[in-house]
Amino acid sequence: MERDEERGVNAEQIAAAARSLVGGATEVGRTIAVAESLTGGLVAAAITAVPGASAVFRGSVTAYATDAKASVLGVDAALLAREGAVDAEVARQMATGVRRLFGAEVGLATTGVAGPTEQDGKPVGLVYVACSFADFAPVAVELRLDGDRETIRAETVLRTLALGLSTFGH
Repeated sequence: MERDEERGVNAEQIAAAARSLVGGATEVGRTIAVAESLTGGLVAAAITAVPGASAVFRGSVTAYATDAKASVLGVDAALLAREGAVDAEVARQMATGVRRLFGAEVGLATTGVAGPTEQDGKPVGLVYVACSFADFAPVAVELRLDGDRETIRAETVLRTLALGLSTFGH
């Protein structure tokens, strides 16, 4: 688990992280797809704002509703019923599902509680970001973020981009 120690992620930090991710993917010839829940498309928007992203970005799914995670991304419905949408294994399955759906080498995913209230007994600020890479087991990182809804979502975008970049050895 990682705890948010810094406040105030800004648009330039996100843009720089997205440029690094697109550059890293281009450098190693890998493609990316994104599945988002609490970020509602913000990760995909950051990536596609980078000139040249079309060379590496395959597509995205915003699966905000729990049932969409199962029907669109293939997340195990029994897992969702048992654990809820905010869970490390759900994040891993989202990342794997979107990678397969778009035929990408790397799948990234976000799920969590941005607030203002808890969800299914999970506290505001509990977030999982995940990465699925074709040749390795998917990984999920648990984050405990502080701040309002906008701050939690922005920090999640930044952490997701950083996780994706780390798969390219950066």
